[in-house]
Amino acid sequence: VFLSLSACLTGWLRLVLPCVGLKTCIIEGHDIGGTCVNRGCVPSKALLAASGRIREMQNEMHLKAMGIQVGSVSFDRQGVADHASQLASSIQGNLKNSLVAIGVDIHVGMAKFVDNHTIAYGLPGRVDVGGQVTAKDVIIATGSVPFVPPGIKIDGKTVFTSDHALKLEWIPEWVAIIGSGYIGLEFSDVYTALGSEVTFIEAVDKIMPGFDNEIARLAQRTLITPRNIDSRTGVLATNVKQGVPGVKPVEIELTDFNTKEVVDVMEVDACLVATGRVPFTQGLSIDKIGAETDRRGFVPVTDKMEVLGKDGKPVPHVYCIGDANGKYMLAHAASAQGISAIENIKGRPHVLNHNSVPAACFTHPEVSFVGLTEEQAREKAEEEKFEVGVVKTSFKANSKALAELEGDGMAKAIFRKDTGEILGVWIIGLHAADLIHEASNAVATNQTIQDLKFNVHAHPTLSEVLDELFKHAEVDPPKQEGAKKSPPAKSAAAAPA
Repeated sequence: VFLSLSACLTGWLRLVLPCVGLKTCIIEGHDIGGTCVNRGCVPSKALLAASGRIREMQNEMHLKAMGIQVGSVSFDRQGVADHASQLASSIQGNLKNSLVAIGVDIHVGMAKFVDNHTIAYGLPGRVDVGGQVTAKDVIIATGSVPFVPPGIKIDGKTVFTSDHALKLEWIPEWVAIIGSGYIGLEFSDVYTALGSEVTFIEAVDKIMPGFDNEIARLAQRTLITPRNIDSRTGVLATNVKQGVPGVKPVEIELTDFNTKEVVDVMEVDACLVATGRVPFTQGLSIDKIGAETDRRGFVPVTDKMEVLGKDGKPVPHVYCIGDANGKYMLAHAASAQGISAIENIKGRPHVLNHNSVPAACFTHPEVSFVGLTEEQAREKAEEEKFEVGVVKTSFKANSKALAELEGDGMAKAIFRKDTGEILGVWIIGLHAADLIHEASNAVATNQTIQDLKFNVHAHPTLSEVLDELFKHAEVDPPKQEGAKKSPPAKSAAAAPA
């Protein structure tokens, strides 16, 4: 028997449990499916799909080049919002039904440890909900919540997080987005397609920190410059005063990141706080099992997803996966960690290579990557004394991309010249999020860039962008045979924003 605290991205449970024969119970304090299904990647992709169609149909020059003429394009805000909420509701229902169908017990409540094998649960103010569950093994999968910096008070209307923005209750004329990572970029894509003006507020001296520099420059040219977007970099939003939609603006006090002096006060219609996420681990009482969270609230774990105790040793029978452990705050990383934890519970030792986990930003065009940026790779090379190879290809040379009039894009591979080891692959362009998996699977299976030269790709397809990329890579032949690979490094997205 094993117990999962929260049903965050339960799809992996549905797929794995019938194969391993474990009797399972879930304690869920909110919604089946967790953040991804209900307040994250699923509804946000629905908004991006709808707003992306609107952007495409409003691009008269693009359509005219294909011989297509359309009249004025309009949209129903509530209809777009309903598309997102209905998709989330449908997938949540399907997940719950599939879990029940394979015999998973689902309990509602907030969980806390009594000991390694006993969990108490309940809801505040509800005497009709609660109890205790015992299990041989326990998996913590409590996920994360949006991080709101000091000085910012959320009202859910004019000052809000992604949780509120997904409801699309109104479309501000001018919205400030604090943070220019994945969440901020995706919502800038949605808002500008629906007619809003966007201003990014970013603490560091450039937007899209953490992206490969070359990819970020191309993204600036395609995702930022042509759109109604500007940015304020090197500043902090130290005080945000709520407004009233259509009546009173939101006031944002901007402070210089270095001098800590107030440099400006912005007035906008709304403010989206997209400053990353923090683990939802408060109230778990992991001190009862001899463990404690770190200063940011993450549960420390071993490579096998075992919770680490205060003594630095694994806590028997207790595991932690997903955003709660902070290793890689992405839904599919949580799924992979869950599968790895189950393997270890079943006595089949398994360690997930986090460097092989891909990431994507679902803007138009999309950005995806696996592994390191070129800058990170060169730092690693300097430390370990090897030479970095870099190869690039353009979507402008791809027949399928040209047929779609989507030639703005690039793929880039970063590798060791002595061994051919793939250190990172970045793609910006049409369907980049789908294309990255050939590279991520190659990293997972320890294939070199030389191995990938012999892969065959259908013509004409976007996958030929990677075909050309890998075939252009040149590895030093004398050093390839028997050369020792470097140890895995943290990928560009391994740390939370």
